[in-house]
Amino acid sequence: MTARIGVVTFPGSLDDRDTQRAIRVAGAEPVALWHKDKDLKQVDAVVLCGGFSYGDYLRAGAIARFSPVMDTVIDQAKAGLPVLGICNGFQILTEAHLLPGGMLGNDHLHFICRDQKLRVENAGTAWTSDYTAGQEIHIPLKNMDGRYAADRRTLDELEAEGRVAFRYLDMNPNGSLNDIAGITNAAGNVVGLMPHPEHAVESLIGTGRTDGLPFFTSILKKLVNA
Repeated sequence: MTARIGVVTFPGSLDDRDTQRAIRVAGAEPVALWHKDKDLKQVDAVVLCGGFSYGDYLRAGAIARFSPVMDTVIDQAKAGLPVLGICNGFQILTEAHLLPGGMLGNDHLHFICRDQKLRVENAGTAWTSDYTAGQEIHIPLKNMDGRYAADRRTLDELEAEGRVAFRYLDMNPNGSLNDIAGITNAAGNVVGLMPHPEHAVESLIGTGRTDGLPFFTSILKKLVNA
């Protein structure tokens, strides 16, 4: 039976089709989910994709967090449903308190779009098992509000518990504390990151690499072997 991975579209989402394609390339079935619906259509995992949900008014992801679909996503994520938040999706996960901390405007106050070098810090989550800890990868990055911030206690807990999933290398593109590019919850089923793995699954687009594909093959293997 083919694994079904839902992709939520909010008003202002930009990367839902790209994410669906990445899921298809990995060998799973993408399922379109609409922000107004509470029904997740019996998917096995969910991706909150990138974009500018609700125009990023108030704060990036702050309004999307209250969409009807998020009530179900929050409940099921707490029960173990794998959830990946990419860029705006990462922002939504912090606003929904599925991941700690929050996202602020880039420290240089400019939108950034570049191929970004990352180091995989945690290869033990539902979304990162096809990587190896310490592996260096290149993933496209595009954001305006990408600066990860948290209080010192939260940062210390993330570091001590190995919950920093990805870290920026060579440069910190937005001022994120501890060079954090992505984090996971304690259970490892919820992961958020600012770079866009869905734009690095085929050699002809994005970085010209396929460094983002293991996100989607990781979850596929987990679901198939569950």
